[in-house]
Amino acid sequence: MKPVKVAVIMGGYSSEHSISIESGATVVKHLHKAGYEVFAVRIEQEHWYHLDTNNNKHTINKDDFSFEADGQKVIPDAIFNVIHGTPGEDGLMQSYLELIGIPQTSCNFYQAALSFNKRDCLAVLKQFGVKCAQSYYLNKQTDVPLEEIVKAVGFPCFVKPNRAGSSYGISKVYELDALQPAIDKAFEEDHQILIETALVGTEVSVGAFDRQGEVQVLLPTEIVSENDFFDYEAKYLGKSDEITPARISQEETARAQAETARIYELLEMSGLVRCDFILQDGEPYFLEINTNPGLSEASIIPKQAEAANIPLSELFAQLVQNVLPQK
Repeated sequence: MKPVKVAVIMGGYSSEHSISIESGATVVKHLHKAGYEVFAVRIEQEHWYHLDTNNNKHTINKDDFSFEADGQKVIPDAIFNVIHGTPGEDGLMQSYLELIGIPQTSCNFYQAALSFNKRDCLAVLKQFGVKCAQSYYLNKQTDVPLEEIVKAVGFPCFVKPNRAGSSYGISKVYELDALQPAIDKAFEEDHQILIETALVGTEVSVGAFDRQGEVQVLLPTEIVSENDFFDYEAKYLGKSDEITPARISQEETARAQAETARIYELLEMSGLVRCDFILQDGEPYFLEINTNPGLSEASIIPKQAEAANIPLSELFAQLVQNVLPQK
């Protein structure tokens, strides 16, 4: 039997491009170990291409996602989607791949679009009783009523792009004079922004994935940032401790895991996700869900998989098997 052909798509069009490349390299390595025929594919604004082991670029034919490898035309059996940000995490790539009939490992296009828009995702989950911070939404075309914002969310508060990841454009604001500069910074990343009350408690992140039709939830990771919050430096430049399992009680662990599973099911998710919470007074307050979480060696999900004794080759293979046609 011929090995299953898997194209690992990475890169993308956002500020998270380089982080996605690191995640993609991890996936390629471990899918090779799992016995798949793996092809690294870069998705760039100006060029989609398969990058072979000799660093030769083979252009993707967008009609059917075919490309040349070793002198042969290849059409992948499945796509492992590890693009952070657009177009892999906002539903665009999912829609395209569904139209041309190639399965991919991330969630479906609607779930991707909904979860990528923090405001809309919060609005949906609040209807089901999911605890969230108080928030205020702005877009670039509207006036910025600073006093009204402060009345709604208070200080300290977080100002963040509505549709961006890896903590790009986020500021923690303690006083009125700093609010407008923080808003301007967030608007550099997105024309929609969200301003939220800063919750007080322990930050935890919980991974989950579908395993043979059941939601498997991993152990929470505790985030302890050297900076004022879990910003880009803390996430990727070593300015934080990520402690797995989190130093929280069994009851708090169970609540965070149960809320992760509930959110996964409420949003009708598939694939691998990571939910971020603040545990305030022992209760998990939802921050956001990442549908293409970081998978580099330094990322949270690989550490949670290790704590659960799940080899990355097994985890990634499960995600591929989930989307292949059942015989």
